[in-house]
Amino acid sequence: MSQDDDKLEVTCPCCGARLTVDRELGRVLSHQPPPRASKATDFDHASQLLDKEKARRESLFNQSAENEKVKSRVLERKFEEALKRTKDEPITRPTREIDLD
Repeated sequence: MSQDDDKLEVTCPCCGARLTVDRELGRVLSHQPPPRASKATDFDHASQLLDKEKARRESLFNQSAENEKVKSRVLERKFEEALKRTKDEPITRPTREIDLD
């Protein structure tokens, strides 16, 4: 086998890195990282994302504030309902473990 036949170049399907593998040993000889895609900063897009996030936060806050306003009325109605249910029940003494003997 020639020297080139001993090596195998493989491209990683996940990240796109190039690996040089020794066929006989089955080990990676060299690794070349994938080319980086240049991501230019788009300030207009970032500004839009920030505005959307701000609107979402405002909406969540307003909904939370409304829930807190209604919360006292809900608790009041639950209390009244529980009071109605217990008003009709006879008052009984709770059983203790000592009474069971």
